[in-house]
Amino acid sequence: MSEKKSFPIPPSIRKLVGPSFIILALGLGSGEVILWPYLASNYGLGIVWAAIVGITFQFFINMEIERYALVRGESVFVGIARFLRWPSYWFILSTFIGFGLPGIIAASAHVFGSLVGIEDFRWIAVGMLVVIGIVLSAGKTVYRLMELITRTVLLVGVPFIFILALFISSPSDWISLGEGLIGQGNGFSFFPEGLALATFLAAFAYSGAGGNLNLTQSIYVREKGYGMGAYAQRIAGLFHSQSALPVRLEGESCHVDEENISRFKQWWRSMNIEHGIVFWLIGSISMLLLMLLAFSTTSGFSDNAQGIQFVINEGMAIGGILSPLVGVIFLVAVTIMLFQTQLGVMDSTSRIMSENVATIQLRKNPEKKIYLSRIYSYFVWAQIAFGSLLFFLGMYEPKQLLVLGAVINAFAMCVHIALVSWLNKKGLEKVFQPRLWRKVVIGIIFLFFSGFSIVVLLDALGVVVFL
Repeated sequence: MSEKKSFPIPPSIRKLVGPSFIILALGLGSGEVILWPYLASNYGLGIVWAAIVGITFQFFINMEIERYALVRGESVFVGIARFLRWPSYWFILSTFIGFGLPGIIAASAHVFGSLVGIEDFRWIAVGMLVVIGIVLSAGKTVYRLMELITRTVLLVGVPFIFILALFISSPSDWISLGEGLIGQGNGFSFFPEGLALATFLAAFAYSGAGGNLNLTQSIYVREKGYGMGAYAQRIAGLFHSQSALPVRLEGESCHVDEENISRFKQWWRSMNIEHGIVFWLIGSISMLLLMLLAFSTTSGFSDNAQGIQFVINEGMAIGGILSPLVGVIFLVAVTIMLFQTQLGVMDSTSRIMSENVATIQLRKNPEKKIYLSRIYSYFVWAQIAFGSLLFFLGMYEPKQLLVLGAVINAFAMCVHIALVSWLNKKGLEKVFQPRLWRKVVIGIIFLFFSGFSIVVLLDALGVVVFL
């Protein structure tokens, strides 16, 4: 790091809004739109407690990731690579495997295909992937483009779902939702009989972004210029002239004095409030309403368990209750929400992998110029090629792809929770480190994901597990 600088003066909370919208949107097409509503339509609302616990866990995970970026003005990947070599390779491998499975875009294409009468939706999915590649390559700066798209989709989509839920659900449905918050379902408490452990873990892991995607909060904090990130550079779009310029990944440090400590505390308080409102509150409301809507419209349908058929059933039910046009609008909205989620996932995963490639190259040659935008674009198109190949090889069932990817990402979360906790202790001055109660919370979250991942693995191997 270079000469120490002053901690920037924090702006108003309103001006901090941005990264939380993106991290919320990353989970919208996996947990919120697909997995949790799928569980609600097939097993009832007695499992909504787990969705709230899951997104609460991710709130604390995200804030510890933001903590490091706020103080150092660099991503956690750069910070971890300063002390350990192997995580850079792990982050590349686990990110590509965990999110290269194109379940989200397959779901978007499947829903759209049902609207236009195309049964084999693979070509639609490939076309969508190509469009995503063009969008991510064409922005002047990738972050600003992502923020604009995700904020627009969320601010339009969430109120639309809220209105639908109010019109369609009955008072008894709302009572069931309330009972589900304390784990009481129809004939079960907390966990329904017959629910696959892998599917439940997948939904839990995707209560928010999940997997290594949580770590992009540190990149977005830097890109937005929060805290010491004010001194960092940004990633330009591939077709922008600045994309050819090398990017410095290392952040800055500040003097540990009263003024800088005071400014950090103001930043930290504001960012907790912003993330609590945008990510936790809006995310929780979105999940609850989407689960309520799925339960109110499709509960009891015999083919709900077949992939994402329950979403198409939702559209048909909404069309029958309100009007066919509203049912079509709902399915179009779901298609767009899933598409923008895949867009965000592709952006975030490409950022993760490109930064880790850059840290590996810099470790070998500290004087090497790193063209981050160029590396970023390689990973965007590599994922598009990989996803297209899987479609052509016959791997295109959306729910199966989503569950498999989510289980992989749940294990990846165990690794990054441990690494970020270690980094905050190793790389930050004590005054900037988390308080004891936050360390305890993170410890509980780590034990949960570790324990549940082991249980799912044993279950998959046929070992009898008693819960």
